[in-house]
Amino acid sequence: MENNEKKQIVEPSILAGFMELLPREQILFNAMLDKIRNSYESFGFVPIDTPVIERSEVLLAKSGGDTAKQVYRFNKGDNDLSLRFDLTVPLARYVSMHSGELTFPFRRYHIGKVYRGEKPQKGRFREFYQCDIDIVGNGTLSVYNDAEIVGVIYNTFKSLDIGDFKIMINNRKVLGGFFAQYGVEDPTEVLRCIDRLDKIGLKAVCEELTKLGLGEEAVKAAAELASLCGKPAEIIGGLRAMNVENELFKAGVDELEAVCGAISAYGVPEECFSVNLRIARGLDYYTGTVYETFLNDHPELGSICSGGRYDELASNYTSQKLPGVGISIGLSRLFYQLRESGIIGADDAPATTTKVLVVPMDDTVYYGLRVAAEVRAAGIPAETYLNGGKMGKKLTYANKLGIPYVMVCGADEKESSSVMLKNMKTGEQQSVKLDDFKAYLKI
Repeated sequence: MENNEKKQIVEPSILAGFMELLPREQILFNAMLDKIRNSYESFGFVPIDTPVIERSEVLLAKSGGDTAKQVYRFNKGDNDLSLRFDLTVPLARYVSMHSGELTFPFRRYHIGKVYRGEKPQKGRFREFYQCDIDIVGNGTLSVYNDAEIVGVIYNTFKSLDIGDFKIMINNRKVLGGFFAQYGVEDPTEVLRCIDRLDKIGLKAVCEELTKLGLGEEAVKAAAELASLCGKPAEIIGGLRAMNVENELFKAGVDELEAVCGAISAYGVPEECFSVNLRIARGLDYYTGTVYETFLNDHPELGSICSGGRYDELASNYTSQKLPGVGISIGLSRLFYQLRESGIIGADDAPATTTKVLVVPMDDTVYYGLRVAAEVRAAGIPAETYLNGGKMGKKLTYANKLGIPYVMVCGADEKESSSVMLKNMKTGEQQSVKLDDFKAYLKI
């Protein structure tokens, strides 16, 4: 039977909240990712990669509230499964499972995609890359590791070269101890309010604190505390002058002073970091030092790198004490924001990684393939143009992709083991012996 029905064409599209890039943008994105990876590795962090899918009972052992609502959770057979929503919880599971095989302090970095089913909006994605580092100790972990994290942040954003930035530091013990003297036994919700100060303003924060049951004196003190931001010596001196007798508060101030004192030794200029008492981080697993990083000329972008110290995260999986400290860069969100703000653009990257286009002529395809192989063996990215057509079409291909050099291989070049090398920027071309081509490439 003849089938006269037209083939059903499905409109190509992707779900909202997922990012897909064209090659030029992807090359730029990958270049940023490579700089981050190189920075992490320069400090001795080693790579790991955990499964994207975890058992729900493992992944959600300590998660609740908004986080649990955003998790992609599903059943496959008898298995209750979830997509990882960050890289820190899988790390806690990983370290707990492999503690007998790891050397502590364990210094890992993990660059991978995570998934959150939140409402998609500008700069917020359901699938996005995170770039994490963490230092995990066995039993104890010196607070000087907290200072090293600041050194890594500084080194990483200097290498990215996206503008001047400032690293803000605080300590949750300072905040927790401060509010404890006002009778707040569990400061989690209070700290979440403080953490939103820059987003909703002081008045709104004070109203929320009042709703949480804080008295007028406590709300006023919280507002004064959250206003403290500046040079470490000045802020730490101001904290000690408060004469707060709470032991948790005192321990937090001591840690903050030790961390700030060590940061300069990591080569971080004083103008690039400060103590900011309103930095609290919303996640309740942070127990000590916390960090947020901002671009000086683009505060509207919000924090571009954040994290902190956690002493009890692995307690859901092991009786071992495995304290850690780390940070995360949400690369997809950062890339989107930098592009939208005009700080970076697709014009900043080539449309291909190819540096040499090899063009065989007539019956010299095999010779052209050998030429391309020798160029790649020299560490130079090369591709071979294998389609037919006039030479003008092939040169247009190279120009559109921004390929800097073309090597034409005809019968004469094959006979003399040479190539006709064309510089696409200057238009200059010359016959070059195959053994000598590297001397003519300025790449």
